[in-house]
Order: sequence, then C-alpha cells, then structure tokens
Amino acid sequence: MEVLAFPGVQVLDVTGPLQVFASANEHVARDGDGPPYRLRVVAKSGDAVASSAGLTLAAEPLTPMPEAVDTLIVAGGPGVDAAAGDPELIEWLRRRTAQARRVASVCTGAFILAASGILDGRRAVTHWSYCDAFARRFPAVRVEADPIFVRDGPVWTSAGVTAGIDLALALVEADLGRETALAVARYLVVFLKRPGGQAQFSAALSLQTEGDRFDALHRWMRVNLGADLSLSALAAEAGMSERSFSRHYLKETGLTPARAVERLRVEAARQMLAETHRPIKRIAHHCGFASEETMRRSFLRLLASTPQDYRSRFGIDPQMKAFA
Repeated sequence: MEVLAFPGVQVLDVTGPLQVFASANEHVARDGDGPPYRLRVVAKSGDAVASSAGLTLAAEPLTPMPEAVDTLIVAGGPGVDAAAGDPELIEWLRRRTAQARRVASVCTGAFILAASGILDGRRAVTHWSYCDAFARRFPAVRVEADPIFVRDGPVWTSAGVTAGIDLALALVEADLGRETALAVARYLVVFLKRPGGQAQFSAALSLQTEGDRFDALHRWMRVNLGADLSLSALAAEAGMSERSFSRHYLKETGLTPARAVERLRVEAARQMLAETHRPIKRIAHHCGFASEETMRRSFLRLLASTPQDYRSRFGIDPQMKAFA
C-alpha cells in the first residue's frame, strides 16, 4: 500500500489512514498471522516532505513501474495545486493507477486524481468547501457534495481531512471483514460508520460567515430549538427590528431566518435519529417541529429522505450501543 505525499500535504490525510491500517496489522498479528498491509509513504522527492502543519514526513521515492501495488492513496492539502500541476507526477500517477487494484484520495487529493483523468465519468467527493471549485475545474467528474466517502468501482474518494479515517476503515472492512474493522474503530475510539455519516458539514458550520455578527444568535438557536424561533423572537434576541434583521441575516448567511431554523432543527433530528432509539414523534417535538409530518417534509426537502429511511440507513448498529 502506498500513500502519495507532496510538499504542503495535510498531515492528517497521511497519518489518519496509515494509523487505521497499522492498527489493523496489529490486530491481525494478535492471532499469529502476518500483517496484511505493507505501508509506504512515497513522494517525488523521495526524501523528507514538509507537511502544511510544519511536521516533516519521511518518504520513499516514487515506486518504479514494474512493481505492482494493491492500494494507492493520494493525500490532499494546501500543496495540492502544485502537485496537480506537476506533469511528471501526474504521468507517474496515471501509470501507477493502472497497476493498482484500487485507488483512493483523501480530502483535496481528489484534485490530483482528477488531474490524472482517473475520475472522468466517475462519482467523487472532496472537502465540502472545494466541491464547487472542483466541479467547475473537472466537469467530467460527477461531484457529490454530501457523502463522507464515495466508491465508484475500484476508485474511492473521501471528504475533508478526518473522512480519510472513515474511508480507511471501509477499506479494512472490505479486505478483512467487519469484525476486524470494528475492532480497529473501537481501538481508535472512532465510529466504524459515522452516525449520520452522509453529511460532511453541519448546519451550524454552513451558517458561519467571515464575520461573527450572528454567532451568538446561532448558539442560542441551537440551545433553544424547541422554543419559539419565529422571526419576531429571533429579531428580539438579535436586538434588531424584524425588517432589519431579515435583510441583514439573508445578506450574511444566504438564508432566510426560517430556512436557517429548519436546517438547525433537521441537523439536531438527524443526530438523534442516528444515535438514539427515541421514537420519531418525540424527536420531532424535542427539535421544535410542529408535528412529525412537518419534520418529514423538512427531511424530504433538505435530505431527499424521510426520517424513517434516514434512521434505517444511518441508525446506530446494535454493536455500537456503547457509543450511543
């Protein structure tokens, strides 16, 4: 297994997946078997690679072509544009992916894969804040903005940063089975399947702006989802007239106050559906929806799924009750 690094790589894009596979090796070794993964970090420099965090990673030279590879993972990070624009590196990647059983990217590493052409005609994902730019730059790729990771045949792509751990656990599960992947997830104190695992970013994050004008209001809204969050109540909390509040809030967040409230309530409901066994009617009431049907309509509008379907897809596994 090879992880491709480059100057300015995001350190967790490299070390997160590597730790998953290293922990899988340790788990298998307890049964007296040899390690299933031989791990290598490779780079064009074939030497030390400076990550964006300032931590230097030891790397080996790009592998000569006669030697096949089972899995090739491309990391992301601030240096991704320079790496994607390096003709020599991209040519190596094209030839190397042809020799690999499967290929994956972490976060903005998808830009490098796309530059090589391997993602053309495929579904893919990258960090949520780069999805629009990615779609414009690579129109031949079918970008999906929501998943934690996407598998399209032998090609896997993952969302931002820590999603590389989710992807690596999925690869371990595909290779060694659910029991081993679950043991690794428990050891690392992470979820094997992240609750609500489809969403890359929260409603609270999507409401953040360059300024902090409504940050305090958003914190208050999240604590009081079951209370009156009408326009008049929000304007009063913000200390503004309704008209002024509506105008400034839309300008700052790109959403009307009503749509923002809906997003926050759906996010809270999604979390409860994924992490608890509470009845859906109680969840609707707790999150401030007027009725179970109101919540259902909001889920269909924002997630194209009903609460029941969402729970069936992303609800806690019986084996994960310790985390609930």
